[in-house]
Amino acid sequence: MKRRINSSCIVPEPALRRLPWYLAYVKLLKTQGETVVSSTNIAKSTGVDSALVAKDLSYVSIVGKTRVGYEVAEMVDVLEDFLGFNKSHKAYIFGVGNLGAALMQDRGLSQYGMDIVGGFDTKEELAGREIGGSPVYLMSQLSEVKAPDVHIGILTVPVDVAQDATDMLVENNITAIWNFTPFRIIVPKHVVVQNTSIYSHLSVMFHRIGELEE
Repeated sequence: MKRRINSSCIVPEPALRRLPWYLAYVKLLKTQGETVVSSTNIAKSTGVDSALVAKDLSYVSIVGKTRVGYEVAEMVDVLEDFLGFNKSHKAYIFGVGNLGAALMQDRGLSQYGMDIVGGFDTKEELAGREIGGSPVYLMSQLSEVKAPDVHIGILTVPVDVAQDATDMLVENNITAIWNFTPFRIIVPKHVVVQNTSIYSHLSVMFHRIGELEE
């Protein structure tokens, strides 16, 4: 596989969202002993047009060989490196309810570089417990226990306190927030926010079901 530097190009967000699909597929091929894969096969497995697959991969400096395809092992390495999955990114959970606790116990996140090292909640009965091997603290303890190398906060608090919790995170040098609440939080320009609303995805699914039933 030939690689070329494309550092001056800003990768569009839709392409960034598709790259993990390609990675999951080629990692599966690697476990099956496959050594090369074509953009056509990647396209079929992910439901993406093959021309778009090739364009997406060009953003990450991956170019396949004509009539051969992409080398699976190197493609896995390049995509994991580009997406940051081969590095450890420490994070805290804020809101240790059903969703927050489930994420703390999800060891699969560590395979993609997310290392949840603690949780915070306002319920005193949760403080001092361990979930998924990580300690739970009171929200009021954040400033005293926050480790200097933790800059990611995963927000799973109730919607009515989402902004207040966000403000507390920013005050304590959290610079990236994975927001699972349906509330559109407001942050300073230097803070990265990724909104992942389960409810929004549900609304799309339910609407499409309704269209099929008409």
